Amino acid sequence: MRVVKEAKERRNEILDVAERLFATKGFDNTSTNDILDEVGIARGTLYYHFKSKEDILDAMIERISKRLVAKAKAIAENKEIPVLQRLTMAIMALNLNNDLGREVMEQVHRTQNALLHQKMRENLLAGVNPVITGLVKEGIEQGICRTDYPAEVVEMTMLYSSISFDALSEDSEEERQRKIEAFIYNLERLLGMEQGSLQEAVMPIFQDAGE
Repeated sequence: MRVVKEAKERRNEILDVAERLFATKGFDNTSTNDILDEVGIARGTLYYHFKSKEDILDAMIERISKRLVAKAKAIAENKEIPVLQRLTMAIMALNLNNDLGREVMEQVHRTQNALLHQKMRENLLAGVNPVITGLVKEGIEQGICRTDYPAEVVEMTMLYSSISFDALSEDSEEERQRKIEAFIYNLERLLGMEQGSLQEAVMPIFQDAGE
């Protein structure tokens, strides 16, 4: 007996299977036949939801981005944790430190996937900027930082970070450290904070990203 599922349920099922296969076999080594066999559907059903394997990856990145932003938002809203600690935790929640994450990042960093990379960056920035802005506003209320432009500071900082630190591992250790130190130094000034006050909050983010 053929099982008929709602379109949204079937689409998510395809993405779930594709995520697992991309993580274990890699994107290039996973064929649409692998996905069809695992889900147990006809090729026409797959093409009803996705035009190609690349289209599946695109949808997967969008779904992953939403998950990461939701995770960061949940952390930011937990006011039992000090605001600077929440800032650290929320940003670290955006890292993709698993097999699927590494496979996705390898794909989006390929030259031919430049538009995919840009879309992932835009999705994350659009979702996370309001979250981080809310934390900065809390910091202002608590007298931790001082700025009349919290949203603009966050937008500039996150945009700069997404570009400048995207390929940080390609720098020498000396270049990497100098870039990080300069980033913290300038961010403290943008937020009207005392020198060194962001060191403890920001350094774990770069340590986690470098692992």
